[in-house]
Amino acid sequence: MEITVIDNNVDKAIKVLKRKLQQEGLFREMKQRKFYEKPSVKRKRKEKEAQRRLRKKMRMVKRAD
Repeated sequence: MEITVIDNNVDKAIKVLKRKLQQEGLFREMKQRKFYEKPSVKRKRKEKEAQRRLRKKMRMVKRAD
């Protein structure tokens, strides 16, 4: 990942970097890795996330129709 600083505007570059990291889910992953997560809890979380992604995908398909 590369962020370019234009006209020495570091604040804007940092803002763009944070937005990209947020979209990639880095902050969420760091928060999850902070503490140990039991395998059963991890599996349930992943299933919930998959269901949420599926619902979002279905909403997008309905809008396209």
